[in-house]
Amino acid sequence: MPELLLELFSEEIPARMQARGAEDLVRLVSEALAPLSPSGFTGFCGPRRIALTGTVAAGVAASRSSERGPRANAPEAALAGFLRKHGAAKEMLRQDGDFWVLDKEVPGIGAAALIARELPGLLRRFPWPKSMRWGGTSGFTWVRPLRRILCLLDGAIVPFDLRDGADDGHGLAASNLTEGHRFLSPGAFAVTSAQQWQSELRARHVIADAAERRATIEAALLDVAQRHALSVVPDAGLLDEVAGLVEWPVVLLGRIDAAFMDLPPEVMQVSMRVNQRYFALRDAHGHAAPYFAFAANIAATDGGAAIVAGNERVLRARFADARHFWDLDRAHTLDSRLPGLGAVTFHAKLGSQGQRVSRLVELAGAIAPLVGADPAQAQRAALLAKADLLTGMVGEFPELQGLMGSYYARHAGEADAVADAIRDHYAPKGPTDDVPALPVSIAVALADKLDVLAGFFAIGEKPTGSGDPYALRRAALGIIRIVRENRLRLALSPLLARAGAPQPQALDVPDLLAFLAERLRVQLRAEGARHDVLAAVLGLGIDDDFVRLLARSDAVADMLGTDDGRNLLAAYKRAANILRIEEKKDGPHDSPIDPAALVLPEEIALSAALDGVAPAVAQHLAAEDFAAAMAALASLRPLLDAFFDKVTVNDPEPQRRHNRLRLLSRIRAAMHLAADFSRIDG
Repeated sequence: MPELLLELFSEEIPARMQARGAEDLVRLVSEALAPLSPSGFTGFCGPRRIALTGTVAAGVAASRSSERGPRANAPEAALAGFLRKHGAAKEMLRQDGDFWVLDKEVPGIGAAALIARELPGLLRRFPWPKSMRWGGTSGFTWVRPLRRILCLLDGAIVPFDLRDGADDGHGLAASNLTEGHRFLSPGAFAVTSAQQWQSELRARHVIADAAERRATIEAALLDVAQRHALSVVPDAGLLDEVAGLVEWPVVLLGRIDAAFMDLPPEVMQVSMRVNQRYFALRDAHGHAAPYFAFAANIAATDGGAAIVAGNERVLRARFADARHFWDLDRAHTLDSRLPGLGAVTFHAKLGSQGQRVSRLVELAGAIAPLVGADPAQAQRAALLAKADLLTGMVGEFPELQGLMGSYYARHAGEADAVADAIRDHYAPKGPTDDVPALPVSIAVALADKLDVLAGFFAIGEKPTGSGDPYALRRAALGIIRIVRENRLRLALSPLLARAGAPQPQALDVPDLLAFLAERLRVQLRAEGARHDVLAAVLGLGIDDDFVRLLARSDAVADMLGTDDGRNLLAAYKRAANILRIEEKKDGPHDSPIDPAALVLPEEIALSAALDGVAPAVAQHLAAEDFAAAMAALASLRPLLDAFFDKVTVNDPEPQRRHNRLRLLSRIRAAMHLAADFSRIDG
């Protein structure tokens, strides 16, 4: 199959848009060229280009088809609609019996002609998040000025241009030319194939593949760090971004002035990352090292000395700004900033940050004794938790909120537990973040998330399938992780009610609890756990003690993992199916069993066993001995097997039939003490 190579060469594309741009290019071209059966399409992206390579069929063969239209006596409007749909005239129709028929002949088309026909429109509507126009009278837009289009089919140019009508001033046409590195290898060169394109770009100081550039930078960072007995602070996001900023990465090492090494390491790291895209380093003891690493986009003749010196000079200015904020912020206590929170809006319907702090203080004090925390320390931490929002450092680097508050709290002599809770109360922010583990931190973190959920649910701002602007799913998962990983025995319903009490509108506590339970189910599914088992346990009602809920679910899952459990589930489903069918005829079969109507040994034995098993299951569940409850249920397995093997439930004698259906109803009820097994997959 012919090889297709398409490259769109432009001015610098923002790093955050490159990968998505390459993905969209592959997707859209694959869709547009579907008649050519595209295969093996691979996308490339970099600072000045997005591209794809792959193979397509040599062309599309001619074809014939017949489309049956409306009846011959159908209204003219129906016929007109059919003709309009197929772009046909009435003279092209023939009558076949009672129907109009359109015979269509689709002429064959070569791959080059199809590509030239489809690509101009595709490029004109390309979905960049932001696009721009430049020069001339053209309406064509691109993320940055588009300079070249390289389009080859088996090495031959596919001729097309971007003009959209005679008056369109954008006549950029496809060619076989592209360019290497802007500074190291300027100028255009001819391309003959995808392999030659990649190798020639490399020879001209461009690594076309983003993953390879990323791996190159990562390896070079590790090498530079190890040569100086240092380690690189992990930052996958920064690594991805830098790979989108350079075409020919050369990693260099710079030194940080000793005068700035007393700044908090997080401040230095964030300043380097946000302002300069530098990588932070640690020494052998895990402390901030007086060095930084960065990837230049040029191999300098002096080994990078001038580049390093220039970056060190820029970093001194950045750190001088950070020093200014650090010194200025510490001149004022967090207490002194509290009145200013009243002027900071949290949400138009939920009041100011000052009002929110009042809610957090009350809620953290209520949670503290439940998690083993000192209520006074929890309330003190909640009072000060948002004060750093008014500091210069957090104004400059919002990602440091909480962390800077903990530094300023320690500087003012606050207790370590209070400072730690201020630092940790936003955690966890993501699925890989650690959860708070200290009691005061747990209390304040839970209060913060419960207040967010209760507030936005109370005013009707719930997450939807298309959006979650207030990150309520993240807050819910944060609560779940804190509870699970610290094994907190908390009844969440009273805490939700308490969080909802000061809200401007009434909170539907069961609705919010159901939202949390659903997030728990989603989390289990993401972990590969038996989320259907959790759904079965939740089918009996939501237990707001999630540790107990999960222990119960684990016991059910463990039982179902045994032969007895699997066979018991099969027997349950058989019983439930029979009951579902028969109850449609007779109604519920939940009246007491008539012992006199039990005639076969198997049904007598099963009934006798249920007399002991059902109370035992209830007792074990009440004592939270879930394993024992499941063992009691599993003991029914051989009796159920024998029952279904020897007993005909729908006996011709009505009394026996009804009695046996009552026995199946008792089985179902006994198992429903533990979970709604109808919700178990399989």
